[in-house]
Order: sequence, then C-alpha cells, then structure tokens
Amino acid sequence: MEVTGLSAPTVTVFISSSLNSFRSQKRYSRSLTIAEFKCKLELVVGSPASCMELELYGADDKFYGKLDQEDALLGSYPVDDGCRIHVIDHSGARLGEFEDVSKVKKYSIPEEAYDQRQDSVRSFLKRSKLGRYSEEEQAQQKAENSQRLTEEKAQASAIPVGSRCEVRAPGQPPRRGTVMYVGTWPTETLCPALRWAVLGTSTRGDLSPVGETDPTLTVTAQSVHSWEVGSRGRMT
Repeated sequence: MEVTGLSAPTVTVFISSSLNSFRSQKRYSRSLTIAEFKCKLELVVGSPASCMELELYGADDKFYGKLDQEDALLGSYPVDDGCRIHVIDHSGARLGEFEDVSKVKKYSIPEEAYDQRQDSVRSFLKRSKLGRYSEEEQAQQKAENSQRLTEEKAQASAIPVGSRCEVRAPGQPPRRGTVMYVGTWPTETLCPALRWAVLGTSTRGDLSPVGETDPTLTVTAQSVHSWEVGSRGRMT
C-alpha cells in the first residue's frame, strides 16, 4: 500500500463495524494519529480502542489496506472523502449486540422522587405555568369540552326515538335501523367526552346495528333502559 500525504485538513468518511449492520458518516481531522482516531471511534462503534483493527476501503468499496500504524497520522494514509473505514472488533462482542436496546440498562426514577426534583421538565412546566399546569389553558380546554358536549346533546336531542336512521362509518357499508334510545352513554369503553349517543336497532334480519353487541347491554341514564342483544347482534 502506498502511503501519501494529503493537504486537506479534514476528511469525511463512512464508518462501518463488525458489530452492527449500519454505517455512519463522520468528519475527522487528518492530523489525528491512528491511536487517537481509534479513541474517537469508540463513541461511534462501541468497541474498545485496544480491541480495534481498522481496514480502509475506497469510495468504490475497493480494499486499500489496514490502518495499523498507531503513531501514523490519518492523513498519511490514502484516506479521501467518501472512503470507508471498517472497524473489526476483537473484544468478543457479537454482531448486533449493541443494537438490542432491551439489553441496555435504563435509568428509572419513582414518580414521587421525580415530582420533587427542581431540574425536571415537569418542574419547569409547573414554574412557568405551561401545558396542563396553565390555568388559562385548562380553562380553555374545559370550555371547549363543555361546548362540544352541549353541541352533541343538542344534535342528539333533535333525533326522536322511533325514527328511522342510517349510520355511515368509514370503510363500512351504510346501516339502517330504528332509534331506540337517545341520551347519555355510561360505558367506559368510550371517551368520557362522548357522553351522548343514539342507539339504533335493525328492523330487518339482514341488517345489524352499529355499536357494542355484547350478549347483554344495559344503558343507564336518568332512568334505566335495558335491551337484550340477540345472537346476531340485533337489539330486541
């Protein structure tokens, strides 16, 4: 391998490793010694500098040679922009070992301890009265929810019980039925904000209702309204 001196102060290269399948693009000074260069590569590939063997490949992925002179400068090798430096790990680690984040020990802190910290994001939001800690934003959100519930109640109340209805849902064919109940919907399976619902049942055997079809269904508003749901999902 011919060793030449290059004048450009920095070089942009791709770094690959025997421990993982991805490459990273980095810029380094040509004035680094190979020993110093290996220390910087520790943060990139995760291998100890003492366990690295470096191979140099051209931009066309042609093998140029090994970077095996610890005291030599990086710029003394034919390293140019677009070249690739491959790190062979001799520490005994396995391929993909550093890609499995489930093996990485994660820092955790109890909720009570985090709540008492003064340098946390939560503490900053509290002091600055931002987000959910902003009384103004909370009041605005409460007003919007109240307005939405009022609109839902008005829309639902305008639909008389016993009238025919057609329900349309994205990706499903239209379903027709009869309105059986208009009022609050107490089930916890829906968002608490969606308190008003219109329940309909099919009057024809080939049509099923839209909504929950448990074996039994009880709806409680100011009074109790109960229907038994048939095996085909029709309220009877």
